[in-house]
Amino acid sequence: MGQTLTILLLLGASLVSLLLVMFARREARVEREAARHDAELLREDAQARLAEAKRREALTLDREKEISSDHRHAQQYARALEERASVVARDEKRLAAERARIEDERTLALATVAETTPGEARAELTAAIVSDARSAAAVELRRLERRTHAQADARAREILVEAMQRQTAATSSESASTWIDLPSEEMKGRIIGREGRNIRAFEALTGVNVIVEEGVDAVQLSCFDPERREIAEVTLAALVEDGRIQPQRVEAAYARAVAGSFQRHTAAGLDALSESGVTGVTSELVEVLGRLRLRTSYGQNVLAHLVETSQIAADIARAVGADVEVARRGALLHDIGKALTHEHEGTHAALGARLAAEQGEDPAVVNAIAAHHDEVPQESVEAVIVQVADALSASRPGARREDLENYVNRMEHLERLVLEHHGVTRVLAMAAGREVRVIVEPEDVDDAGTQSLARTIAEHISKDFTFPGEIKVTVIRELRADAVAG
Repeated sequence: MGQTLTILLLLGASLVSLLLVMFARREARVEREAARHDAELLREDAQARLAEAKRREALTLDREKEISSDHRHAQQYARALEERASVVARDEKRLAAERARIEDERTLALATVAETTPGEARAELTAAIVSDARSAAAVELRRLERRTHAQADARAREILVEAMQRQTAATSSESASTWIDLPSEEMKGRIIGREGRNIRAFEALTGVNVIVEEGVDAVQLSCFDPERREIAEVTLAALVEDGRIQPQRVEAAYARAVAGSFQRHTAAGLDALSESGVTGVTSELVEVLGRLRLRTSYGQNVLAHLVETSQIAADIARAVGADVEVARRGALLHDIGKALTHEHEGTHAALGARLAAEQGEDPAVVNAIAAHHDEVPQESVEAVIVQVADALSASRPGARREDLENYVNRMEHLERLVLEHHGVTRVLAMAAGREVRVIVEPEDVDDAGTQSLARTIAEHISKDFTFPGEIKVTVIRELRADAVAG
């Protein structure tokens, strides 16, 4: 039984080994078949690639042959073109020579017929052509000048009208009186004072007439001099605000008003710079500019005129392409010399230009100031613009009143005439020139001499000053003595 089992095991092992060998041979045969197939595929692919390469090589050879043939044809064509060009050049030279020969023969024939040389004929023809061209050019130039002048005039009118339309101020004229509002009717009595001493002290100190009317809570200050009127206005406003009015307080308020003039000048100058858009002006120029708020020219406030002129000049300069800032600055400062005419000799244009130069203003601005009345030549278009803007502002309807200017000049002349007398320290023309108050030095004129001086002044006025009606001369001599008890 054991041997049989052993034999069976041996037989089973043999069979398994045989099966394994058979499977191995089968796998090897399959692999060989696959390898042979792959080799066949590779060989076929290589043959295909070789055939494609041969085909492309044949195509390349054919293309090279075509290119070589085209190149030979191109060379042949180029040689043919060169030969043709040489033939054309020879023909052109021959034709040019023939044309020159014919031209010479024709010129010679014309010269023979005209009995002149070619040079003379050419010169005569050139002269005729030049003469005709000059005549035509002159006619055309004149036509262009007329058209240009017409266009320039129209454009100039447009620019000036546009510049004037931008200014909305109806007038900048000044009057010779100022109204001061009062808090109540009772304040009028305080202003007048007992037996009129307060109002007399105020008028004598300020040189301004105080007009008190019933039924109106206001008093009127009347004076031809705007500076006196402005100081009187500030003085009276301070007294009304304080409420306590007496001669001593009038003097104190007047002194404060006079001392504050510099600040008021500076404030007015800064306001004018702000309105006109000008910057970088020195403090001295600002103060002098502010003084002009109290100056008038034919009734037109000078500072308002300067601001308006600067705005007009800027608009014109912007329209014509000039330097806007130079025109604006020159226009604002062009009448600044009017603040100096009472202190220095010379015209306001020359004084203003000198002051501007001393303050470091640009030479173009200085020239615009000096030349706005044609006292010196204008060196820039901005100077011309300043002159035009000045004329526009001054000639605007309602801007100026010649009667008021004549009135102011007459009052100033009257005061200067009286001031010539010995001992006179101050002269005040009041009541529209119907009264002259003369303040004298007590040391130079005694009480008895006041009456004699009054008669002398009245005779001088009658002789050298033309006036309608009568002028009352009042000589005031006041002696004060102060002492301090220690």
